Formats: sequence, structure tokens, C-alpha cells
Amino acid sequence: MAVARADRMRKSVSALMTTTTGVCTFVAVGILLVILSHIAWQGVGSLNFRFLVDSPRPVGEGGGIGNAILGSLVLLALSSAFGLPLGIAVGIYLSEIGRGRLAGAVRFLVDTLTGIPSIVTGVFVYAIVVLPLKHFSAFSGGVALALIMVPIIARTTEEMLKLVPHSLREGALALGAPQWRVVLGVVVPAAASGIATGAMLAIARVSGETAPLLFTAFGSRFFSTDLNQPIASLTVQIYNYAISPYDEWHAQAWAATLVLMTLILGINIIVRFLTRKRV
Repeated sequence: MAVARADRMRKSVSALMTTTTGVCTFVAVGILLVILSHIAWQGVGSLNFRFLVDSPRPVGEGGGIGNAILGSLVLLALSSAFGLPLGIAVGIYLSEIGRGRLAGAVRFLVDTLTGIPSIVTGVFVYAIVVLPLKHFSAFSGGVALALIMVPIIARTTEEMLKLVPHSLREGALALGAPQWRVVLGVVVPAAASGIATGAMLAIARVSGETAPLLFTAFGSRFFSTDLNQPIASLTVQIYNYAISPYDEWHAQAWAATLVLMTLILGINIIVRFLTRKRV
């Protein structure tokens, strides 16, 4: 009798928790769909080809966000070139090489950087890059975004590498391979999909950053790929349009937000496509 009662209790608790997680998932996905639907509803009216390729113009003359799209892609490429290798290297060190107090200190520093507000990162890069150069630039914006990416990628890489079975490492070492060859030739490829997912999350995170770019890349109303000059970005342009008193710019801010969300979605799809054979 006691066994049957315990079994019924176990099944009841299991059913309750399954229902609770299902409801929470439904609520979270529902909220996300509401947000995306509202952005699409508000922004689709101002979205057209000219809006995507034109540069900003005075109120009443139309204009677009072509310069901001180009600038955002430049900033993402620059921050990825800086942040991805450094973050992956830190993650490999924490998982495969680092031991003792030094590794603990590095891990604590990475966790601390994860929680630092992005505006603080922007002010820091402003102090060490913008002030010495005496001007805003795409380079400083890329550095700021890279600093935000590094701790996210490092922690994700560390956790993904820890999931790789130790038998793979032991087998490679037993064959006489040095540790660096084991790490780069066996462990990292086995965790490639997880590392790519972490990189995707980091890129998606910095794609929506505005505060650090106000202190570094600043913004521009012209097309530019010069890394030594201010450069436009979608987030800064959305911010400038959203706080303006003009309804036309408000509508363009919604359309630019829709483009930004589409860009982030595209990054997710591309990464999933490239890593689908490894999942």
C-alpha cells in the first residue's frame, strides 16, 4: 500500500512539474511572439527597398538606413575578429589547461565582466581608445563590442568543452598525441556546435547594444567603411529616431527595429545551417 501511494505521489509530482514547465514555455514563447508581431506591425509600413539602401535625410524627404546597416555589419565583423578568437582561447584555457589559483582568478574575472553594464564598457573604451586618438571611430566601437563578447564566448566554450567525454582525450593521448594536438584536433571539433552557438549568442547580444557605441563609434549620417572614422549603426540610429519629436522618424525607428530583428534571426539561421551536421 505504501509503495502504491508513493508511486501515485511520484506520478502526480511529475505530471505537475511537466505541466508547469509546459505553461512557462508557452508564456515565454507567447510573449516573444507578441513582441515580434508588434514590431512587425509597426515597422512593415515604412519598409521598402529604398529605405534599406538610402542614407538618412531631413524630415519630410524620406531617407533610409542603408548606412546604418553597412555600419552595423562592419562593427559586427570587427568585434567578431577581435572577440571570437580571444573568447575561445580563454575558454580553452579554463577547460583544458588552467589549474589552481590563476585559473580561478581568470574565471572570476570572466564572470565579473559578464555582469558589467555595457555602458561601463563603453566609458572604459572611450577612456583608453577614443581619448588618446582624440576622435570617435569604428575601431573603438568594435573594441567595445568585442569586450562584451569575450566573457560570453569564454564561459560557453568552457562549458561545451567540459561536456566532451574524457575517453576522447585519453584515447588521443594514448596514441601519443601532444596535449595541444588533442585539444585542437579532437576536443574543440567535438564541441564545435556548442562553441558556435555561444558565438551566435554573443553576436546576437552585441547586435542590440547602443550605449557603448554612443561613446565609441558615435554614429554618422553617411556611408563609411573607414575604421578610423565615426560610423553609423542600427541601434544608435533607432535611438536617435525614437527620441525625436517627428512621427516620420518614429515610423522609421520601428522599421529599423524590424530590420535589426531580422538581422539577428538571420545570424541564428546561418549558424544553425553551418553546424547542422555536427549537432
